[in-house]
Amino acid sequence: MIIKTDKIDHINIFSIQGRLDSNSSGDLERQLISLIDQGETHFILDFSALEYISSAGLRVLLQAAKKLNAIHGKMTLCSVRSEVKQVFDIAGLTSIFSMFNDPNSAVKALM
Repeated sequence: MIIKTDKIDHINIFSIQGRLDSNSSGDLERQLISLIDQGETHFILDFSALEYISSAGLRVLLQAAKKLNAIHGKMTLCSVRSEVKQVFDIAGLTSIFSMFNDPNSAVKALM
C-alpha cells in the first residue's frame, strides 16, 4: 500500500493505493491517529487507487471516525471503486461514511 498525503486549507487528503489489509492497515492507522491527536479534524480519503479493503482496514477507518466524532471532526471518502464500496455495503458501513464521486466534491462538502 502507498499513502500519499496532501493538505488543502484545513483538510488532510490521503490518497491510498493498493490493498488496505492486516499487513498495511497499521501504517494508515498511525498516520491518521497521529494527525487527529495533533488536533487535525478534517480528512478526505481518496480511494480511487484502492484495490481492496479488509476488515482490518475497516477497523482503522471506524477507529478514526470515532475519534473524529468525539472532537466534532469529519472524514469523507471519495472515488470509491465498486468492489471496495461493496465491502462497505456488506459490512453495513455506507451510512457511517459520506462518499463522494471525486475529491473536489469531498472538499466542497468539508468547507
